[in-house]
Amino acid sequence: MSDKIDPSRRGFLGTAAMTLAATRLGMIGSAHAQSGKENLPTVKAGTNTSFGTLKQVNAGVLNVGYAEAGPADGPVVILLHGWPYDIHSYVDVAPLLASVGYRVIVPHLRGHGTTRFLSDRTFRNGQQAVVAVDIIKLMDALKIREATVAGYDWGGRTACILAALWPQRCKSLVSVSGYLVNNLEFNKMPLPPKAEYAWWYQYYFATEHGELGYEKYRDNFAKLIWQTASPKWAFDDATFDRSTASFDNPDYIRIVIHNYRWRLSLAQGESQYDNLEKQLAAAPIITVPTITLEGDANGAPHPDPASYAKKFSGKYAHKLVAGAGHNLPQEAPQVFAQAIIEVND
Repeated sequence: MSDKIDPSRRGFLGTAAMTLAATRLGMIGSAHAQSGKENLPTVKAGTNTSFGTLKQVNAGVLNVGYAEAGPADGPVVILLHGWPYDIHSYVDVAPLLASVGYRVIVPHLRGHGTTRFLSDRTFRNGQQAVVAVDIIKLMDALKIREATVAGYDWGGRTACILAALWPQRCKSLVSVSGYLVNNLEFNKMPLPPKAEYAWWYQYYFATEHGELGYEKYRDNFAKLIWQTASPKWAFDDATFDRSTASFDNPDYIRIVIHNYRWRLSLAQGESQYDNLEKQLAAAPIITVPTITLEGDANGAPHPDPASYAKKFSGKYAHKLVAGAGHNLPQEAPQVFAQAIIEVND
């Protein structure tokens, strides 16, 4: 067995398809792309440092904290962050999209930032389906019928789930690292040692020692992941500190630990989401227009684009981003914003 990392085991559900015609990868026309480039201002990563005052809204079991930018009547884009990151991954993307007329919503996922559970009795669940349900509830609360959904890491997975299970609510999709739906049965399959090594933190989180260690060294842990996952990203202390402030949420540790233990079938989800998880285990095809992105300096485990290309049956393109790592929206905001414009052309 090869030592090549197979991300379907831990965070991703790949497919057997390993090839795709170049014409399919280029389906989104260059004329449309050029039109978008002419309308989009140029911004350097790190130009912006704040969203200003966040908004709060009750949505499902949460009071969700979110940033908003752009005209209230513009087409909606929901930008979803990953772990261990926060909404500042989109601090440059949001004003770019707002400047060309999009209404941009950037929520703190459960356990992050100013998002809080409405009840102390609610189970602190981190399974994949419930995070997607949170976003549907947020859309309902904000009276958003349809939105472009976009993200990376946890946010990319959530965006994929939304597009797969609620296509009527998703105009289009932009996902870093492609089709990111978890399959618990695949996750039980052993991988070669080199591949397992890439997921070391999941085993750490599986233990009481790891949970205590993560709580004690939370920020050190995040910095290590940032450096490993984005080896070419020269983020400064101020950038890092802005995001780690979001980890002060009282439910942060519990949500993160439950998420990773659930992936390894070491923790139970909630039965009310069993039907959604059953649908996701079948690897549903995503039919909405989609662009997938990948940074050529992504140090986190990620699948080969050919392994997931056939999971998208609508208008589709894949783009490789030079010099970008795992947190692609913050490292290459111009490219990420441009992808959102192109997928809607």
